[in-house]
Amino acid sequence: MTFLKKIDLAEAGTPVPAKCAPERLIAGDPDFLTWAFDDTRDGQIRTGIWEATPGENHSIKGETFEFCHLLEGVIELTEEGHAPRVFRKGDSFVMKPGYRGVWKTVETVRKIYVIVG
Repeated sequence: MTFLKKIDLAEAGTPVPAKCAPERLIAGDPDFLTWAFDDTRDGQIRTGIWEATPGENHSIKGETFEFCHLLEGVIELTEEGHAPRVFRKGDSFVMKPGYRGVWKTVETVRKIYVIVG
């Protein structure tokens, strides 16, 4: 077993498709694809690549911590009580436990994610 994992879409296999949960959907009809790379400690740490087509939904982190690095696209995140912030290809950000807001995919986005929690 190796303890070094390259995050490479060419080695990812077939993505898992999904739709936004109806109770979280605000606008549009976004499609989601997830290439899961690693799931360790009984699901407490997850890594992979995620893609979404344009749309807008409620984003609620609960007790999870998520690091994101955008490989493609443009999004606008609006945390409750704060002004909207735009992130583009090459940007990285963290959504901490307790984060609540709106995730708006402006241009199809693809991100590397690490979720802990």
